Amino acid sequence: MVFNTTDFQLRKLSLTIVFFLLLFVSRIAVSQTASPPASGAKKNEKPLHLFLIGNSFSGNAAKYLRELSEEGGHGLIIGRAELGGCSLQRHWELVEAAEANPEDPKGKAYNGKSLKMLLSEGTWDVVTLQQYSMLSGDVETYRPYAKKLYDYIKTLQPSARIVFHQTWAYRSDADGFGQIAAGKLAQSEKEMWENSRAAYHTIARELGAAVIPVGDAFWRLSSDKKWRYQKDAGFDFEKPQPPHLPNQTHSLHVGYSWNNAKLAFDSHHASAAGCYLGSLVWYGFLFNESPVKLTFVPEGVPADFAAQVRKTAWSTVKAVGKGVEK
Repeated sequence: MVFNTTDFQLRKLSLTIVFFLLLFVSRIAVSQTASPPASGAKKNEKPLHLFLIGNSFSGNAAKYLRELSEEGGHGLIIGRAELGGCSLQRHWELVEAAEANPEDPKGKAYNGKSLKMLLSEGTWDVVTLQQYSMLSGDVETYRPYAKKLYDYIKTLQPSARIVFHQTWAYRSDADGFGQIAAGKLAQSEKEMWENSRAAYHTIARELGAAVIPVGDAFWRLSSDKKWRYQKDAGFDFEKPQPPHLPNQTHSLHVGYSWNNAKLAFDSHHASAAGCYLGSLVWYGFLFNESPVKLTFVPEGVPADFAAQVRKTAWSTVKAVGKGVEK
Protein backbone atom coordinates (compact mmCIF):
# COMPACT_ATOMS: atom_id res chain seq x y z
CA MET A 1 0.00 0.00 0.00
CA VAL A 2 1.27 3.39 -0.99
CA PHE A 3 0.85 6.09 1.70
CA ASN A 4 -0.16 9.42 0.13
CA THR A 5 0.27 12.38 2.50
CA THR A 6 -1.97 14.64 0.44
CA ASP A 7 -4.87 12.15 0.45
CA PHE A 8 -4.50 11.68 4.21
CA GLN A 9 -4.63 15.45 4.85
CA LEU A 10 -7.67 15.86 2.60
CA ARG A 11 -9.49 13.05 4.36
CA LYS A 12 -8.58 14.53 7.73
CA LEU A 13 -9.86 17.92 6.65
CA SER A 14 -13.12 16.42 5.37
CA LEU A 15 -13.71 14.53 8.60
CA THR A 16 -13.04 17.69 10.59
CA ILE A 17 -15.58 19.66 8.54
CA VAL A 18 -18.20 16.93 8.91
CA PHE A 19 -17.54 16.78 12.67
CA PHE A 20 -18.12 20.49 13.16
CA LEU A 21 -21.20 20.46 10.92
CA LEU A 22 -22.69 17.65 12.99
CA LEU A 23 -21.79 19.46 16.20
CA PHE A 24 -23.41 22.67 14.97
CA VAL A 25 -26.63 20.89 13.93
CA SER A 26 -26.81 19.01 17.24
CA ARG A 27 -26.43 22.23 19.21
CA ILE A 28 -29.30 23.81 17.31
CA ALA A 29 -31.50 20.81 18.07
CA VAL A 30 -30.60 20.86 21.76
CA SER A 31 -31.22 24.61 21.96
CA GLN A 32 -34.68 24.24 20.39
CA THR A 33 -35.60 21.42 22.73
CA ALA A 34 -34.30 23.08 25.87
CA SER A 35 -35.75 26.52 25.15
CA PRO A 36 -38.93 26.22 23.11
CA PRO A 37 -40.36 29.46 21.78
CA ALA A 38 -42.45 31.14 24.45
CA SER A 39 -46.13 31.51 23.65
CA GLY A 40 -45.93 35.17 24.72
CA ALA A 41 -48.17 37.82 23.28
CA LYS A 42 -49.90 37.42 19.96
CA LYS A 43 -48.17 39.02 17.01
CA ASN A 44 -48.23 42.82 17.16
CA GLU A 45 -50.30 42.75 20.36
CA LYS A 46 -49.05 44.82 23.26
CA PRO A 47 -49.20 43.25 26.74
CA LEU A 48 -52.25 44.22 28.74
CA HIS A 49 -51.32 46.17 31.88
CA LEU A 50 -53.84 45.26 34.58
CA PHE A 51 -53.96 46.77 38.09
CA LEU A 52 -56.10 45.25 40.85
CA ILE A 53 -57.37 47.25 43.83
CA GLY A 54 -59.03 44.74 46.12
CA ASN A 55 -58.52 42.06 48.72
CA SER A 56 -58.33 38.28 48.95
CA PHE A 57 -61.28 37.96 46.56
CA SER A 58 -59.41 39.71 43.75
CA GLY A 59 -56.48 37.43 44.55
CA ASN A 60 -58.79 34.42 44.23
CA ALA A 61 -60.45 35.57 41.02
CA ALA A 62 -57.19 36.33 39.20
CA LYS A 63 -55.23 33.39 40.62
CA TYR A 64 -54.92 31.51 37.32
CA LEU A 65 -55.15 34.48 34.97
CA ARG A 66 -51.45 34.37 34.10
CA GLU A 67 -51.59 30.71 33.07
CA LEU A 68 -54.69 31.24 30.97
CA SER A 69 -53.31 34.39 29.34
CA GLU A 70 -50.05 32.67 28.48
CA GLU A 71 -51.82 29.73 26.88
CA GLY A 72 -54.09 32.09 24.97
CA GLY A 73 -51.08 34.00 23.65
CA HIS A 74 -51.81 37.27 25.45
CA GLY A 75 -49.10 39.26 27.20
CA LEU A 76 -50.15 40.33 30.68
CA ILE A 77 -48.61 42.53 33.36
CA ILE A 78 -50.39 42.64 36.71
CA GLY A 79 -50.06 45.23 39.48
CA ARG A 80 -51.76 44.81 42.84
CA ALA A 81 -52.99 46.83 45.81
CA GLU A 82 -54.68 44.15 47.89
CA LEU A 83 -55.36 43.93 51.62
CA GLY A 84 -57.32 41.15 53.30
CA GLY A 85 -60.92 42.17 54.01
CA CYS A 86 -60.34 45.64 52.60
CA SER A 87 -63.43 47.68 51.70
CA LEU A 88 -63.72 50.61 49.31
CA GLN A 89 -63.89 52.89 52.32
CA ARG A 90 -60.65 51.49 53.73
CA HIS A 91 -58.82 51.87 50.42
CA TRP A 92 -59.96 55.49 50.25
CA GLU A 93 -58.93 56.21 53.84
CA LEU A 94 -55.44 54.98 53.00
CA VAL A 95 -55.37 57.38 50.04
CA GLU A 96 -56.36 60.26 52.33
CA ALA A 97 -53.63 59.36 54.83
CA ALA A 98 -50.99 59.24 52.11
CA GLU A 99 -52.14 62.52 50.55
CA ALA A 100 -52.14 64.27 53.91
CA ASN A 101 -48.60 63.10 54.63
CA PRO A 102 -46.73 61.06 51.98
CA GLU A 103 -44.29 59.90 54.68
CA ASP A 104 -47.00 58.63 57.03
CA PRO A 105 -46.67 54.82 57.29
CA LYS A 106 -50.45 54.62 57.71
CA GLY A 107 -50.87 55.53 54.06
CA LYS A 108 -48.32 52.95 52.93
CA ALA A 109 -50.27 49.85 53.79
CA TYR A 110 -49.47 47.99 50.57
CA ASN A 111 -46.13 46.44 51.52
CA GLY A 112 -44.71 49.82 52.44
CA LYS A 113 -46.16 51.69 49.48
CA SER A 114 -49.17 53.93 48.95
CA LEU A 115 -51.77 53.44 46.25
CA LYS A 116 -50.37 56.49 44.48
CA MET A 117 -46.89 55.00 44.44
CA LEU A 118 -48.13 51.70 43.04
CA LEU A 119 -50.35 53.26 40.38
CA SER A 120 -47.47 55.51 39.30
CA GLU A 121 -45.11 52.61 38.64
CA GLY A 122 -46.43 52.09 35.13
CA THR A 123 -49.11 52.93 32.61
CA TRP A 124 -52.15 50.80 33.29
CA ASP A 125 -54.72 49.84 30.66
CA VAL A 126 -57.30 48.48 33.09
CA VAL A 127 -57.77 49.17 36.80
CA THR A 128 -60.28 47.13 38.82
CA LEU A 129 -62.22 48.02 41.95
CA GLN A 130 -64.38 45.85 44.20
CA GLN A 131 -66.26 46.03 47.46
CA TYR A 132 -65.52 43.91 50.55
CA SER A 133 -67.73 40.86 50.12
CA MET A 134 -69.50 41.26 53.46
CA LEU A 135 -70.67 44.74 52.36
CA SER A 136 -71.16 43.96 48.68
CA GLY A 137 -74.94 43.70 48.88
CA ASP A 138 -75.43 47.14 50.44
CA VAL A 139 -75.12 49.81 47.78
CA GLU A 140 -74.83 52.59 50.36
CA THR A 141 -71.45 51.22 51.51
CA TYR A 142 -70.05 51.98 48.05
CA ARG A 143 -70.83 55.68 48.37
CA PRO A 144 -68.99 58.00 48.20
CA TYR A 145 -65.84 55.86 48.18
CA ALA A 146 -66.24 54.19 44.78
CA LYS A 147 -66.50 57.59 43.05
CA LYS A 148 -63.66 59.07 45.07
CA LEU A 149 -61.39 56.18 44.13
CA TYR A 150 -62.58 56.32 40.52
CA ASP A 151 -61.75 60.02 40.23
CA TYR A 152 -58.42 59.56 42.03
CA ILE A 153 -57.35 56.78 39.68
CA LYS A 154 -58.26 58.94 36.69
CA THR A 155 -55.99 61.75 37.90
CA LEU A 156 -53.06 59.30 38.02
CA GLN A 157 -53.97 57.13 35.04
CA PRO A 158 -56.21 59.21 32.75
CA SER A 159 -56.17 56.70 29.91
CA ALA A 160 -56.97 53.67 32.08
CA ARG A 161 -60.33 51.96 31.88
CA ILE A 162 -61.74 51.46 35.37
CA VAL A 163 -64.02 48.45 35.84
CA PHE A 164 -65.71 46.77 38.81
CA HIS A 165 -65.04 43.18 39.77
CA GLN A 166 -68.37 41.73 40.86
CA THR A 167 -67.57 39.45 43.79
CA TRP A 168 -69.54 36.31 44.62
CA ALA A 169 -72.01 35.23 47.28
CA TYR A 170 -71.07 32.84 50.07
CA ARG A 171 -71.74 29.11 49.78
CA SER A 172 -75.29 27.91 50.30
CA ASP A 173 -74.44 26.26 53.64
CA ALA A 174 -72.65 29.31 55.07
CA ASP A 175 -73.44 30.19 58.67
CA GLY A 176 -74.16 33.79 57.62
CA PHE A 177 -74.38 35.99 54.55
CA GLY A 178 -73.44 39.53 53.58
CA GLN A 179 -75.05 42.83 54.52
CA ILE A 180 -77.80 44.04 52.20
CA ALA A 181 -78.78 47.13 54.21
CA ALA A 182 -77.75 48.78 57.45
CA GLY A 183 -78.35 46.21 60.19
CA LYS A 184 -79.77 43.65 57.76
CA LEU A 185 -78.08 40.52 56.39
CA ALA A 186 -79.02 38.36 53.42
CA GLN A 187 -80.68 35.09 54.38
CA SER A 188 -79.41 32.94 51.52
CA GLU A 189 -76.79 32.67 48.81
CA LYS A 190 -79.36 33.76 46.25
CA GLU A 191 -80.38 36.86 48.20
CA MET A 192 -76.75 37.83 48.72
CA TRP A 193 -76.02 37.41 45.01
CA GLU A 194 -79.10 39.38 43.93
CA ASN A 195 -78.32 42.34 46.17
CA SER A 196 -74.60 42.29 45.45
CA ARG A 197 -75.24 42.19 41.71
CA ALA A 198 -77.68 45.08 41.94
CA ALA A 199 -75.23 47.15 43.99
CA TYR A 200 -72.31 46.61 41.63
CA HIS A 201 -74.35 47.43 38.56
CA THR A 202 -75.91 50.51 40.18
CA ILE A 203 -72.52 51.99 41.04
CA ALA A 204 -71.06 50.98 37.69
CA ARG A 205 -73.89 52.77 35.87
CA GLU A 206 -73.39 55.89 37.97
CA LEU A 207 -69.72 56.00 36.99
CA GLY A 208 -70.08 54.75 33.43
CA ALA A 209 -68.01 51.65 34.16
CA ALA A 210 -68.26 48.00 33.13
CA VAL A 211 -68.59 44.99 35.44
CA ILE A 212 -66.57 41.76 35.41
CA PRO A 213 -69.41 39.31 36.18
CA VAL A 214 -67.65 36.76 38.38
CA GLY A 215 -70.49 36.77 40.91
CA ASP A 216 -73.00 35.95 38.16
CA ALA A 217 -70.86 33.04 36.96
CA PHE A 218 -70.70 31.65 40.51
CA TRP A 219 -74.47 31.84 40.85
CA ARG A 220 -75.09 30.18 37.47
CA LEU A 221 -73.22 27.10 38.63
CA SER A 222 -74.48 27.27 42.21
CA SER A 223 -78.08 27.26 40.98
CA ASP A 224 -77.62 24.63 38.26
CA LYS A 225 -79.37 21.37 39.20
CA LYS A 226 -76.62 19.21 37.71
CA TRP A 227 -73.49 21.16 38.65
CA ARG A 228 -74.35 22.87 41.93
CA TYR A 229 -72.77 21.99 45.27
CA GLN A 230 -75.04 20.18 47.72
CA LYS A 231 -74.31 19.69 51.40
CA ASP A 232 -73.41 16.12 52.35
CA ALA A 233 -76.43 14.91 54.34
CA GLY A 234 -74.65 11.69 55.29
CA PHE A 235 -71.66 13.29 57.03
CA ASP A 236 -71.58 13.47 60.82
CA PHE A 237 -70.84 17.16 61.44
CA GLU A 238 -71.40 16.75 65.16
CA LYS A 239 -68.62 14.17 65.58
CA PRO A 240 -66.31 14.47 62.57
CA GLN A 241 -63.33 12.12 62.45
CA PRO A 242 -60.10 13.23 60.78
CA PRO A 243 -59.04 12.92 58.06
CA HIS A 244 -62.54 12.30 56.67
CA LEU A 245 -64.29 15.22 55.00
CA PRO A 246 -67.83 15.64 53.70
CA ASN A 247 -68.45 15.29 50.00
CA GLN A 248 -67.92 18.73 48.46
CA THR A 249 -68.22 17.86 44.78
CA HIS A 250 -68.61 20.94 42.57
CA SER A 251 -67.97 23.37 45.41
CA LEU A 252 -66.76 26.76 44.20
CA HIS A 253 -65.85 27.67 47.77
CA VAL A 254 -63.12 26.30 50.02
CA GLY A 255 -65.59 24.74 52.43
CA TYR A 256 -64.42 22.16 54.96
CA SER A 257 -60.81 21.20 55.68
CA TRP A 258 -58.82 19.83 58.60
CA ASN A 259 -56.62 22.18 60.56
CA ASN A 260 -54.68 20.65 63.47
CA ALA A 261 -57.32 17.95 64.01
CA LYS A 262 -60.06 20.58 63.96
CA LEU A 263 -62.66 20.74 61.21
CA ALA A 264 -62.37 24.22 59.70
CA PHE A 265 -64.98 25.86 57.47
CA ASP A 266 -64.54 28.62 54.90
CA SER A 267 -67.73 29.35 53.01
CA HIS A 268 -66.42 32.66 51.63
CA HIS A 269 -63.20 32.19 49.68
CA ALA A 270 -62.96 30.40 46.36
CA SER A 271 -61.76 26.83 45.99
CA ALA A 272 -59.48 25.81 43.11
CA ALA A 273 -62.60 25.43 40.95
CA GLY A 274 -63.88 28.83 42.06
CA CYS A 275 -60.54 30.50 41.38
CA TYR A 276 -60.52 28.81 37.97
CA LEU A 277 -64.01 30.10 37.20
CA GLY A 278 -63.07 33.62 38.27
CA SER A 279 -59.91 33.63 36.18
CA LEU A 280 -61.78 32.33 33.14
CA VAL A 281 -64.36 35.13 33.48
CA TRP A 282 -61.56 37.69 33.76
CA TYR A 283 -59.87 36.20 30.70
CA GLY A 284 -63.03 36.32 28.60
CA PHE A 285 -63.82 39.86 29.75
CA LEU A 286 -60.33 41.33 29.39
CA PHE A 287 -59.49 39.82 26.01
CA ASN A 288 -63.03 39.60 24.63
CA GLU A 289 -62.21 36.04 23.67
CA SER A 290 -63.68 32.64 24.49
CA PRO A 291 -61.69 30.58 27.01
CA VAL A 292 -63.64 27.41 26.19
CA LYS A 293 -60.84 25.76 24.21
CA LEU A 294 -58.09 26.54 26.70
CA THR A 295 -56.59 23.37 28.18
CA PHE A 296 -55.10 24.61 31.45
CA VAL A 297 -56.92 23.13 34.45
CA PRO A 298 -55.84 23.53 38.09
CA GLU A 299 -54.98 20.43 40.03
CA GLY A 300 -57.97 18.88 41.76
CA VAL A 301 -60.64 20.13 39.34
CA PRO A 302 -62.28 17.17 37.52
CA ALA A 303 -62.18 17.32 33.72
CA ASP A 304 -65.96 17.25 33.24
CA PHE A 305 -66.52 20.00 35.78
CA ALA A 306 -63.66 22.06 34.32
CA ALA A 307 -65.29 21.89 30.90
CA GLN A 308 -68.58 23.12 32.34
CA VAL A 309 -66.78 25.89 34.25
CA ARG A 310 -65.19 27.13 31.02
CA LYS A 311 -68.54 27.14 29.22
CA THR A 312 -70.24 28.94 32.10
CA ALA A 313 -67.52 31.58 32.29
CA TRP A 314 -67.83 32.49 28.63
CA SER A 315 -71.63 32.40 28.48
CA THR A 316 -71.71 34.72 31.50
CA VAL A 317 -69.29 37.19 29.90
CA LYS A 318 -71.28 37.21 26.68
CA ALA A 319 -74.51 37.78 28.57
CA VAL A 320 -73.27 40.67 30.70
CA GLY A 321 -70.50 42.56 28.95
CA LYS A 322 -68.60 43.09 25.75
CA GLY A 323 -65.14 42.98 27.30
CA VAL A 324 -62.38 45.52 27.44
CA GLU A 325 -61.50 47.45 24.32
CA LYS A 326 -57.80 47.92 23.88
